Order: sequence, then C-alpha cells, then structure tokens
Amino acid sequence: MKFAHIYSIICLLFTSLGLYAQNFDDYFANKSLRVDYIFSGNATSQEIYLDELSQLPTWAGRKHNLSQLPLQGNGQITMRDIASQQVIYRTSFSSLFQEWLSIDEAKHFSKAFENTFLLPFPLQPIEVEITLSNMRHEVIASMRHIVNPDDILIHKRGESHITPHQYLLKNGNEEECIDIVILAEGYTKEEMSIFKQDAQIACEALFNHEPFKSMKKRFNIIAVESPSIDSGVSIPGKGLWKNTAFGSHFDTFYSARYLTTSRVKSIHNALAGIPYEHIIILANTEHYGGGGIYNSYTLTTAHHPMFRPVVVHEFGHSFGGLGDEYFYEEDTMTGMYPLDIEPWEQNITTLVNFKSKWEDMMGKDSVGLFEGGGYSLKGIYRPVDYCRMRTNDYPEFCPVCQRALKRIIQFYTDKE
Repeated sequence: MKFAHIYSIICLLFTSLGLYAQNFDDYFANKSLRVDYIFSGNATSQEIYLDELSQLPTWAGRKHNLSQLPLQGNGQITMRDIASQQVIYRTSFSSLFQEWLSIDEAKHFSKAFENTFLLPFPLQPIEVEITLSNMRHEVIASMRHIVNPDDILIHKRGESHITPHQYLLKNGNEEECIDIVILAEGYTKEEMSIFKQDAQIACEALFNHEPFKSMKKRFNIIAVESPSIDSGVSIPGKGLWKNTAFGSHFDTFYSARYLTTSRVKSIHNALAGIPYEHIIILANTEHYGGGGIYNSYTLTTAHHPMFRPVVVHEFGHSFGGLGDEYFYEEDTMTGMYPLDIEPWEQNITTLVNFKSKWEDMMGKDSVGLFEGGGYSLKGIYRPVDYCRMRTNDYPEFCPVCQRALKRIIQFYTDKE
C-alpha cells in the first residue's frame, strides 16, 4: 500500500496469485459483467449452477489490485485469460447458503439460493472459476465456465427504466470512490419521503464511526427508491407476510432477529444502471433485527430505536468481513467455527495463527485476548471486551476492527 512499514502486514491479508500488476484496460471494458449463480445442496453435497449473465453500463469496482483478494471470505471468484491462464481479476464473498449449511436443517433436505456478483466486463473470452469453502477452509464446490463478451444471450440491463435515485454523498466518480447504495424495502411509493430520511440517518450513522469518518471523502452514497406493494416486511414468527420489493423476512434459520432475503436477483435488478459496489437495504419496520453478509448486502430495520448502531454493525459484516464478537451458551450457530482452524475474519481468533491477526497490537489501546466470540463461549477470542461488533451499546469499532476496515478501504481506493 502507500506506507512501506505496513506493507508486510497487509501482504498477510491480501494474497496474490500474480507476480505483476494487471492493467485493467488490457483486459476489461468500463462495464460490469453481472453473474447470477444458484448455490444448492445440503450438508453432505453442494453444487454451483450458472443462472444468467448480464451486462451493466458502468464498472464501479476497483481498477487496481486486480489479482489480489481483499479477504479470504467463504467463497472466491477468479477470472483468467484463456490463452495464458493468467489471473486477471479475483474477488471473495460469503453467502447465506453457506450459513444455512451449518444448521441442522441442512442435514435433512436440500435447498437452493440465489447469488449475484459483479465482475469487470471482459474484452475477450475469459474463464471464470467460482469456489465455495466450508468453515475448515476446504473447497466444497466449484465450477468453471467461459464468458464470451459477444454472447448474444448476455442480457443488457440498466440502459432504460432505471430506478429513481439520488446521491446523498458524492465525493468523486466511480473510479475514485467506493459506491454504496441504500435501497428501500417495505416502503410504498407514498412512503419514499420517509425512506429518504431513513437513508440519510443511515449515512450519518456510518460516518460517525471511525475509520469511515476520517475517510469519508473516499465514498459515494446513493439512495435508491425501490418501492414495495405493501408497507412493512414479513415476520413469519407472527404470521405476518408482506409483498415487498426484495421479499425479506425475519426468522431466518428460525432466529427471530435475523433479517435476510434470498431474492438476491431482485436486488440487483433494481440497481441496474446505477453505479454500485456495496449494498445497504433498509426495512420499513419497528421490529428489531438485521443481517450482513460479506460482499453481498446489509439488511436492517429502520424504525427500531437501535437502527443506527445495527446498520453500522451489519455493514461491518457486509463491507469489512468482520465477525460477530458476541456469544451465548446456547445459540443456533454455536460451534460454527472449528477451534483448530483460524477464522479468516480479522477480529476473531482461535489462536491457531494469531500472528495473522492482532498480535502486533497487544497491550495497546486496551487490546488483548478476551474469550468468547463468533457465537461461542469458549475457544474463540475477541480483541477487546466491548466493540460495535459485540454490542449495540458500545459507541465505536475497537482498534482492531478499525484497522481491518481501514485496510479494506485502502485496498479499494489506494492505487498502485
């Protein structure tokens, strides 16, 4: 990155398969390739299927660090030049499907989940490889396919009928800044003025936290007026179902507060023609809850008193790949992290490879080792007693989380 004295540390996080930096214009047009996949299966067998390819009119992602990963994630996508097999772009992600595999339900039957990813649009035919990994970092499913940019079945989207939107914050063009969209979920057309107020609150909440506050000029924020037929969102535990833009609901995996949607394609359809990289969805409800999936989306209640801290916490997941630092003696995901494997999330550790985490920060700013995190009471450690990633009542990210978030922001915005 910019500073030589932190370069060796950052290299532990941002692994590269290429020896030389890739030149974006040699391989890609300034457009996006949207790839829709179906992840399916059960606890013992998983599959990946290609669903649809789309072309979007702009590329809002990075044009540097092309062959590097921001974080390991639970899944990865690699684009290769066919002739040389050289890696020309990589990204990582997590998915709701992989979370589902960890619960008992996955032991008894199979399910399928939509997943959508944005890649730079290739100038020539290229190979795309996608892999899914389990919590032991073992590949459980993979597939390769060829994308020909001249394929007539690549759906051109975003050239007309663009969802109404407006910038809440604009500090530069798509190449200079990280573009975050905030979408409306469960707001009718008549309630869009309320949504815009809520989106502004979410924006203010985010930039009240470091490192977003001091790095604010590296972001654009766009409010997208995606209307729903019904007002509010679905709460299955109360027998309440709503017809909304993205079909979100509480009680995901039977956890009352877990608010998600599996209708990922509808999210991206609403964003066609708008430059975006990261997604926040605001749910028009007073019911408490939320969810954040790395490089997928943040989804959170907008009218609960804890709206501000929750949207920031969930964005810590979806943008920064941060792990949950809270824990219970009994929870639906207790035991999710194997204790003999180091988690890839930068703010929790099993001590298997503590040097890759915050060992260099020990003893500074109250940073230490506090047992309990990643939903487990024992065997997983967090860096401080309290942090935004543990509790809504704490006002900020801890020093370790702040550093992790800062590195991600620099990865996307610091040019080589």
